[in-house]
Amino acid sequence: MNAVSDTVPRLTAPKPRGGIAQSVADSLVVARRNLIRMSRIPEVIIFGLIQPIMFVVLFSYVFGGSMNIGGTTDPEVYRNFLMAGIFAQTVTFATAGSGAGIADDMHKGLIDRFRSLPMARGAVLTGRTLADLVQTALTIVVLAVVALLVGWRIHGGVPKALGAFALLLLLGYAFSWIGALIGLSVRTPEAATSGGLIWLFPVTFLSNAFVDSSRMTPWLRHIAEWNPFSATVQACRELFGNPGASNSSAWPMEHPVLASVIWSLLIIAVFRTLAVRKYRSAA
Repeated sequence: MNAVSDTVPRLTAPKPRGGIAQSVADSLVVARRNLIRMSRIPEVIIFGLIQPIMFVVLFSYVFGGSMNIGGTTDPEVYRNFLMAGIFAQTVTFATAGSGAGIADDMHKGLIDRFRSLPMARGAVLTGRTLADLVQTALTIVVLAVVALLVGWRIHGGVPKALGAFALLLLLGYAFSWIGALIGLSVRTPEAATSGGLIWLFPVTFLSNAFVDSSRMTPWLRHIAEWNPFSATVQACRELFGNPGASNSSAWPMEHPVLASVIWSLLIIAVFRTLAVRKYRSAA
């Protein structure tokens, strides 16, 4: 017995990694798994592109001549006003897909298999949201090209424009954690899709995305101005150099970039905590 043990090399256990290092590594593995899965279902990406493109074309040409922005109804002015709202709506509507994907993994028992592995508890959700963020970034690139074709222009310079796109992706990532919580809280992917869209419509339309919020009734205007979605839209308009809504005394509208970052980080902190807690207890 000793002779056998002497001839067989001993297997040394890998050095344990720190909690943060393990969480990052596990999250990247899960993100890679989800990206590979998405690449094998290209129709999901294609269908995800159709809706925002339709919104760009319909809002630009159907409503463009009837919207009063800055005292003018020039369709070109409205197209430049509109695009920040369309970009923000696109990144937030991707939330429904995040929730449906997690609900589908739950329904198939994949989440239970992940929970049986020696991996960081939050890695499954973090990896999923990171993969969705990559898909959202690709969608934004295509949408920006379409916007340029219909007449949208950037007047604030490339560095500021990149900052605007970064704010959009940060908002999309923050909202994806809301989708993750919804996906863990329902029983079927269909329910996750419906639940993920119900709350998005009031958030996106009770805002300054498509109309000048100063023309709303006072109580509705206050809701729109303090909407986290509105802060990101206003910040993007400033960074893109596009026409914005009329002057407002609301703090988020006076400091939209800072407000956008604060809102997004706050949403991530709250809903990531709730989603990971729900993941640990989900059956």
